[in-house]
Amino acid sequence: MSTRALVVWGGWEGHTPLEAVRVFVPHLEARGWTVTVSDTLDAYRELAAMEDLGLIVQCWTLGRLEPEQERGLLDAVAGGVGFAGWHGGIIDSFRESSDYQWMTGGQFVGHPGDCVPSYRVDIADREHPITRGIGDFELADTEQYLCHVDPSNCVLATTTFTGEHGDATRYRAGTVSPYAWTRTWGEGRVFVAAWGHTDRDFEVPQARVIAERGLVWAAR
Repeated sequence: MSTRALVVWGGWEGHTPLEAVRVFVPHLEARGWTVTVSDTLDAYRELAAMEDLGLIVQCWTLGRLEPEQERGLLDAVAGGVGFAGWHGGIIDSFRESSDYQWMTGGQFVGHPGDCVPSYRVDIADREHPITRGIGDFELADTEQYLCHVDPSNCVLATTTFTGEHGDATRYRAGTVSPYAWTRTWGEGRVFVAAWGHTDRDFEVPQARVIAERGLVWAAR
């Protein structure tokens, strides 16, 4: 098992990418990982280095993958390198790449308003090692994502729209949206959490611990 991790951050600054990855780098290093932090997608071109990884953590909202970057990333994960991330840094990245969206198993499509006062995240799978022992929790003053998702995902958590915020014809009351999941891409494991609009979301212990466990789970 490789204990080398690549953490890639950048894109839209509203998702505090650098501050967010700084939450998790110490977590990996404390567990013996050698972590390389990069602010360029060209890290995905370094094929030899990519093949030597055990985990890729990405926090890069929007942007565009060049063909060599896309192939380097998708092939590394298909070959067994874990891939993990949160919010727009993983499921609102590279909108032009359908293969990337296929790999992550989901795509952000909207959120009611800018931020909602409070919403609940419900644990859907209480036996999975990522969520075991963790109860439902609340997030405040942050975005609530509506996602289009692959039906083959293993859903760990969901959120339910109340219809009180945004366009009620789009965010219909009672709509349950998958909010954290796992899947595989070839030999690689993928973990996604839909929360994490800014690093403040991870001040909620349950939100942080699930993400920490998700990174470790995805790693080969």
